[in-house]
Amino acid sequence: MYTYAVTYTFSAEPKEVQQIRPIHREWLAIQLAEGNLLASGPMVDRPAALLIFKAGSIEELNTLLDQDPYEIAGVIGERTIEAWNPVFGPFSS
Repeated sequence: MYTYAVTYTFSAEPKEVQQIRPIHREWLAIQLAEGNLLASGPMVDRPAALLIFKAGSIEELNTLLDQDPYEIAGVIGERTIEAWNPVFGPFSS
């Protein structure tokens, strides 16, 4: 398993993002329970979010993220995925 830092940058108006947020968070809770998601949350000063995932490959993670209600609703303008090597802290191996 690899650790990935995912960034969502929202293209939709904040009101539209807020409307989808409850089902997005339900989906995240499932990912957390299944061990896929390690952490997530919105950025404070810009319309974006950071999510930390574990996955077998970037392709596997892309397939999973395509199921996110935010992605399905089309409120994400840009999604970036970067492999991350957490050396210290709760996400390190």
